[in-house]
Amino acid sequence: MDTYSPVEGGLAWCFDAATLRRHDKPGPRYTSYPTAPHFHEAFGESEFTAALARSNGQARALSLYVHVPFCSSPCFYCGCNRIISRDRSRGHAYVARVLAEADLIASHIDPSREVIQLHLGGGTPNFLTREAMTELLQSLRRRFRFSTSAARDFSIELDPRFIDRDDVALLAELGFNRASLGVQDFDPAVQASINRLQGVEQTLDILQACRDHGMRSVNVDLIYGLPGQNEQGFGRTLEQVLALRPDRLAVYGYAHLPQLFRAQRQIDESRLPAPEQKLALLGLAVERLLQAGYQYIGMDHFALPEEDLSRAQRAGQLHRNFMGYTTHADTDLLGLGVSAISTVASTYSQNPRDLPAWEAAVDAGHLPVWRGVQLDQDDLLRAEIIQRLMCHGHVDAAALCAARGILFEAYFADALVQLHALQADGLAELDEGGVRATEAGRPLLRLLAMCFDRYLSRPGQPARYSRAL
Repeated sequence: MDTYSPVEGGLAWCFDAATLRRHDKPGPRYTSYPTAPHFHEAFGESEFTAALARSNGQARALSLYVHVPFCSSPCFYCGCNRIISRDRSRGHAYVARVLAEADLIASHIDPSREVIQLHLGGGTPNFLTREAMTELLQSLRRRFRFSTSAARDFSIELDPRFIDRDDVALLAELGFNRASLGVQDFDPAVQASINRLQGVEQTLDILQACRDHGMRSVNVDLIYGLPGQNEQGFGRTLEQVLALRPDRLAVYGYAHLPQLFRAQRQIDESRLPAPEQKLALLGLAVERLLQAGYQYIGMDHFALPEEDLSRAQRAGQLHRNFMGYTTHADTDLLGLGVSAISTVASTYSQNPRDLPAWEAAVDAGHLPVWRGVQLDQDDLLRAEIIQRLMCHGHVDAAALCAARGILFEAYFADALVQLHALQADGLAELDEGGVRATEAGRPLLRLLAMCFDRYLSRPGQPARYSRAL
């Protein structure tokens, strides 16, 4: 199993184990540029409110992200910002503060601006009771103008272990038309090793319930590289998931960083797949997904050819932000809740990562901005190049630099040195028109993007990132 080519009509993915092994190194996931480790505390509430004021003049649509940090039980692999609690009443107080934060932001937003995208992430958003979820959605609708367009994306991440069909019916009634289900792996031994016991029938029933209640797209998350995984067991998981043909799949590589994430210290490192085994698991997933007709979107994401992401990619309209890949590029993103990140008028801003600090700021009537950054012209140029690479695998550098009045070869001399090394190994193509990932290079889009990241070469404590695969 050395090389796989894409199915006819799909975008390129070439699984070359030797090349991937040689270039698998840590790097950002580029949901932003500059990336979050380079945000700073000199950017605060006043800078954020100024950005909100500027954004009104641009008449852009809005995206809302709400972070729900609570989980009923810890999954040992998790690196998300979450709080373990079985007391679901905590969700009511949390929702009240999210709405108080929404009031603070909405007071700076032109009420005619439309919310075209909403996403609830976590944590476990379905930790919220039906009453709390209803209060959250109905109250947000009173504070912002929610779109009724068929193109709107209102999505939610779900843990299938803690939801039933009636809950799904309520979510659809509240306006959600997309859902993402966490699966990771159905192998019982793997589930036991990560403290996430989850039945196959239970999970697939919730996936079907989402469809039965009119959700137009369902995503499934899988993880390769977990303790105890092997090709036989992971192959069964792929077979069980693909039997219902979810509209999207995300196949993440497990990043073992126990120095950063306390829960991962519970994992028996001796049971983690060796690098060769981990690559074999990835190769198996790529083979099965391409054979099943899925289109490679980028990073670790796949979608059916007629799904919105696939069509947006073919039309050159795909975008990447803190919610992942999206079809809504021309929006300002407003983040609500602990650790949430906003993207407004060429700025990024992030709320406190610890719950008490976020609560205290909201209770005091302040927009809870912990840190952020104002992008300069160089940031904007590099961000646009990185965005094109991460979404489409190529960039028309000649046109871009002509619009900016710069010479590509001179401005990006350092980047070209790194790109030539990737070109020599068959991962990139360079010519007068720009930069393009080869078929072999598409699984390693991060590496091409890193060539243009000026922050990676700055002195000081290096940021700790997950590996590319």
